Amino acid sequence: MKSGRRFGSQHLVIYLKRDETLSHARFGFIVGKTVAGAVGRNLVKRRMRAIAREVLAQHPGGFDAVVRAQAGAAELEWNRLREEFLSSITVGFKKVVDQ
Repeated sequence: MKSGRRFGSQHLVIYLKRDETLSHARFGFIVGKTVAGAVGRNLVKRRMRAIAREVLAQHPGGFDAVVRAQAGAAELEWNRLREEFLSSITVGFKKVVDQ
């Protein structure tokens, strides 16, 4: 993402860009080989997609988000990953809307 804002936590970095022309939101996920093997990377992606569905229920459109998992994300429990994701994106929404 060439423009937008970056927000992060210990295991996630979220790039967020407001785009009023979109009728729906778009999410992208980056989980590199430094995170885990193939099985661990797919687990992290499945979990992040499930959390993104929760975010879409509250914020249905008008933004692009790219979520990059950092090393150690595969070892996180579901609740901890969800907490980091939601807190980072909530901070992001507050700051992007105030632009």
